[in-house]
Amino acid sequence: MSIALKKLARELEKIDHFLLQAEKNFGHLLEKVHPSNQKIAVNLLNYLALRSLDIRELQDGLHAAGLSSMASSESHVRGQLLAILQRIGLPKDIPHPVFNYARSKASLLQKSTALFGQKSTDSVPNIMVTFDTDFADDYAKVKKLLLAGMNVARINCAHDDEGTWLKMIKHIRKASQATGLDCKIYMDLAGPKIRTVIKKKGKLKIEEGQNIYLMDETQMDDEKNTVGCTLKGIVEQLKVDETVLFDDGMVKTKVVKIENGRAKLQVLRISSEKKRIKAEKGINFPDSTLVTPALTEYDKACLPFIQKHANMVGYSFVRNTKDIMLLQEVLGKNAQLDLVLKIETPQAVKNLPDLLFCGLRQENLGVMIARGDLAVEIGFERMSEIQEEILWICEAAHVPVIWATQVLDTLNKSGLATRSEITDAAHAALADCVMINKGKHIIRTMATLRDILQRSGGHHVKKRYTFRPLSIAMRFMGQYSSKLKL
Repeated sequence: MSIALKKLARELEKIDHFLLQAEKNFGHLLEKVHPSNQKIAVNLLNYLALRSLDIRELQDGLHAAGLSSMASSESHVRGQLLAILQRIGLPKDIPHPVFNYARSKASLLQKSTALFGQKSTDSVPNIMVTFDTDFADDYAKVKKLLLAGMNVARINCAHDDEGTWLKMIKHIRKASQATGLDCKIYMDLAGPKIRTVIKKKGKLKIEEGQNIYLMDETQMDDEKNTVGCTLKGIVEQLKVDETVLFDDGMVKTKVVKIENGRAKLQVLRISSEKKRIKAEKGINFPDSTLVTPALTEYDKACLPFIQKHANMVGYSFVRNTKDIMLLQEVLGKNAQLDLVLKIETPQAVKNLPDLLFCGLRQENLGVMIARGDLAVEIGFERMSEIQEEILWICEAAHVPVIWATQVLDTLNKSGLATRSEITDAAHAALADCVMINKGKHIIRTMATLRDILQRSGGHHVKKRYTFRPLSIAMRFMGQYSSKLKL
């Protein structure tokens, strides 16, 4: 064996020891997951431990030696490491509980199929379609959607009512029986409603540099330049210099003072042509740590219907493990409903490893990258980086991912796609399921999406990434940094 290979072997064995050490120190997390997810949880921990290190120099050495650089080993981290040591010439066995490539591939497929059902084409992700109110009275359209390739029907509980939802579900069941095509039903919990309240004329004219005030809607008076917020107790949770965004980030402000139960905001940027804030627009607090529970009383009232009729429930604005445990407690131990965590806040991104370990306590788990609110909260310029990190970590956890928000949105609305959204749709082939919203060109959009995904599906595994330390992994592993040594 050459000196270079001996050096590579020593580095790999040090990392293997580090991974095993992490398993011991994080044993309390592994013990709580569902029995069927034990091996998966270990692999997730292996990946997080590996990604807390900087192994770019090692990867270059492995690549130069004609060996795997571990660049696509998310689903079978330790198995890949041991396989490389075997190739170098060391007498290493891969224990059966450890995923090798073949076993990890089978596990990923099994988890995706359990959540979304059987696919007709392996290389094309599942397609989820958001239902519009009109679908409740249009069986023919629902049937066309199934024939066009819809695998999952999404019903948003923030809109309509149980009567309308039931009509939609009956159409789905009827169309599925008529076509012989299976379709899972996914229902989104509405989550906390954080919207603007404007008393006079429903809009407030603003200028950059101007000061306005934000306060609870229940405490609003008739003072000018005041915006109410539907989230009770919001002012007490804000701090000076924190950012407050209105209308999907179209208006950016910062907190300059907290006084008399209201927050004084300075308008920093207005990106819309009309310089105003309207009523019923979303408000985002990307810098603030909100203590509002993700599960509202309205959500709890919806859950009995969801449990009776849906296959999956989407958990909106989940931020920490307490949110998940609250939902699991309400659902009960015998719940058959599969859970999809919607990642749409900076806190959810930071806490993703903990959220996954907690979610893996039940048999089937999914993650939705809700790119609308997430992009507003973390900044559009970081979206590409963050969505890839979520994909990597979820693959390590064998958790299927839904790629959501504004996929081929212009095509869906106008009938003509932009160049950038075609590229974005191709990137969606990295996910297990792609969500498209309602639109008047939805059938054409689905056909275009399937064509793009089919062309892209055979290419996305042909990539090489280098593993610089991943901040999410470093933060998670840092909880026990004093006990872990490489």
